Amino acid sequence: MKRNSLIVQRLSAMMFFQYFVLGTWFATLGFILSQHGLSSIIGTAYSIGGIAAIISPIVLGMITDRFFSSQKVLGIVNIIGGFILWFLPAQIYSGNATAFLWLMFLYMLCFNPTYSLTNNISFYNIKDTVKTFPLVRVFGTIGFIFAGLIIGGLGYSGSPVSIQIGAFVSVFFGLYCFTLPNTPAPAKGKSLAIRDLLFLDAFSLLKNRYYLVFIICTVLLFIDHAAYISFSSVFLGDVGIENVSSFLTIGQVSEIVFMLLIPICFRFLGFKYMFLAGMVAWILRMSLFAFGAPASVITFMCIAIALHGLCWDFFFVTGYIYTDKIAEAKVKSQAQGLLIMFTQGIGMFVGSAIAGNIFNHTVTAHGAASLSQWKTFWLYPAGIATLVAIVFLLLFKDKIKEKKSTSFDRKDIEESERLQA
Repeated sequence: MKRNSLIVQRLSAMMFFQYFVLGTWFATLGFILSQHGLSSIIGTAYSIGGIAAIISPIVLGMITDRFFSSQKVLGIVNIIGGFILWFLPAQIYSGNATAFLWLMFLYMLCFNPTYSLTNNISFYNIKDTVKTFPLVRVFGTIGFIFAGLIIGGLGYSGSPVSIQIGAFVSVFFGLYCFTLPNTPAPAKGKSLAIRDLLFLDAFSLLKNRYYLVFIICTVLLFIDHAAYISFSSVFLGDVGIENVSSFLTIGQVSEIVFMLLIPICFRFLGFKYMFLAGMVAWILRMSLFAFGAPASVITFMCIAIALHGLCWDFFFVTGYIYTDKIAEAKVKSQAQGLLIMFTQGIGMFVGSAIAGNIFNHTVTAHGAASLSQWKTFWLYPAGIATLVAIVFLLLFKDKIKEKKSTSFDRKDIEESERLQA
């Protein structure tokens, strides 16, 4: 019992540092670029991260399944990523957009696989994923909040210095990873085939038509996520919010609350209605931004940001658990990589490109003069989320929910993991 508790603590620390690094700069990167004359590349900066996420999780998913322990790979990519982050601010100060985008691409090649790596390490080392994983993952949100409060408190919300702080923590975290519980390669020693390189084992999950519906809706909903991540900080800056980084942590506080509610809500809602609740939250969030923009209704914006827990936890975090449930043991690592490829990869690339294009065509002014334009901008993702929710409601069926009892003991969870539609 004590050993299990210690493992949970170590995994919680892993999540804390993982998301602390991201929290120092990711949510405010658009604001940082806009403050240094690089507003036109905000969409591109986030979309190239999507390209990196398409490539790296596939390769590293295969590597961690066949050759190396997940915790060692996690440590290496964080150390390399930290060194790359350190050189990004110089490109912003000099206005060298091309060099900045190339370095950002290299960094995201390192960082994007860490989502699936941390998930894989957690799922391998905890007994009850439905009950325990949200408790572990919530420390990632706490790390994100701490980072945002520190950056905002220091006055670095729009400063490239925040990126260098993230670089330092990334290297430290990389070293810590080598102390994590061992998560061995499940297929170590087996010969490498073309199907491994092409990720075909994990792609077989798409034969499950309900999982395919989930993936398609997830990619489309990432247009909303990309719009929020890329431009909410720029929007709040135009509204006149000070310490944007700290203000955005309202969303992470909400995320903690809803993360802890996942096990309870799952008992009553199952996967389908957990996902739908997250989609409805996206509709409300974008609508509140849109209708609160012209008059700078701060209350609307606070509520919109506070919906982050529902938006992210009930759809995307629950998606990690759903993927773990339907994937066979031998491809669980690849399956997490597949989900990251479709979300942080294809979803982020397509979503950022679309959101960036909408931004460049709708928001042409700055400050108070841009607020009516921001209403038009936010109405687009609100409409997209509405269409996605309708399609999902009509086409998705919770097969796992039908097969399990409501007791959620370990035997039921293990049986759920073997179910395929």
